[in-house]
Amino acid sequence: MRTPHVILLLAAAMLWAGSHARAATPESKAAYQQARDAAAANYKNARARCDAITGNPKDMCVADAKAARVRAEEEARARYEDTLKAYTRARMRIASAEYDREKVRCDGLTGNEKDVCKAQAKARLVAAEADAKADRKQIEARNEAREDKLDAAYKVAMQRCDAFAGAAKDQCVASAKTEFAK
Repeated sequence: MRTPHVILLLAAAMLWAGSHARAATPESKAAYQQARDAAAANYKNARARCDAITGNPKDMCVADAKAARVRAEEEARARYEDTLKAYTRARMRIASAEYDREKVRCDGLTGNEKDVCKAQAKARLVAAEADAKADRKQIEARNEAREDKLDAAYKVAMQRCDAFAGAAKDQCVASAKTEFAK
């Protein structure tokens, strides 16, 4: 269950390591739409299989289908938008869909088992949301630290350029600006 979250976190970290925004390409929009269409088709097929079942197993089947659709759509949207906010939002929505699925599973139980099951489901939801928020803050902090380090290195490079005069200084400044993308 945690593996998809780790994958999303790593993907978000790699995307933010470059610290540049990329415009959505027509190919990425087409891939996003294709992923959404595939998720809808898979959901429709899964729902059709669920119609042959009755009772709580049917409810569980439908909840599984919905959770799978939400996961596929949210992961596709996060890849398409390609932002830390989108990855965090995807993780939150996936956690909520998993929680809804777990609540349906718990409805098949009775008594104390049902109460414990619902409490465990809620605890997993809270933990998944907290992890998503913490991971976002951690990535933001790393990005901010990287930017601070680059700014400090740029200032050092500019300070070195002060030792030169004329064309040599101009060349040094231009080189520093190019190196640090300023």
